[in-house]
Amino acid sequence: MAKSILSSLVLLGTLPVAAAVGLSRYRDFQLGASLPAIAKQVDLEPSAAKAIHRRPALIQELEWHPQPLGPSSRTEAVEDVVFSFFDGSLFRIAVSYDRHETEGLTPDDFVEAISATYGPAVRPIGKVTTERGPYGGQEEVVARWEDPAYRFELIRTSYGPSFKLVAVLKTLDAQAQAASLEAKRLDDLEAPQRDAARVANEEESAKAELEKARLVNKPKFRM
Repeated sequence: MAKSILSSLVLLGTLPVAAAVGLSRYRDFQLGASLPAIAKQVDLEPSAAKAIHRRPALIQELEWHPQPLGPSSRTEAVEDVVFSFFDGSLFRIAVSYDRHETEGLTPDDFVEAISATYGPAVRPIGKVTTERGPYGGQEEVVARWEDPAYRFELIRTSYGPSFKLVAVLKTLDAQAQAASLEAKRLDDLEAPQRDAARVANEEESAKAELEKARLVNKPKFRM
């Protein structure tokens, strides 16, 4: 079973190493491609993308589940893929693997399969953790494939445990991170004003409901 799953992982890239795909692609998905182009590839509408931040730049995520629906003879090790866009351009691909379909596989098995497409990996010396982690868990970088423009990282999460592969277009990723930090700063700066406006709206709504009830009940009232 593990051997067949490993074979499916080798198909991470749709082109063989000899085709020199480099690190700009995951399967048929090109980093830097537009949101409409990626949405078309996965048979989704661009409107399905969720806005994470709208200022100072538009950051969106589009989630795709490649698992075939219903009975199928095709083995798919990927559970879901999240495409992230900076002002409409794909800058990050996060691939999460199905725990059951990859059960028993070691980090070396993953590295071997991924290296079949992207070449030799760099193994971090010691434990390298990332900032992001589902449910508050830590994420450990197991291996890295990198060139001046692109970076792939195999990550093991403490929740599960499970594995995911993250690919980024470095220039856009840096801009997206800076934009996210600025968005948080603006949100924190405007939080008191938003809270005050929310309280005022709630008070106005409560007054309107009371007045509505008063207009209904006053004519009917008898001592």
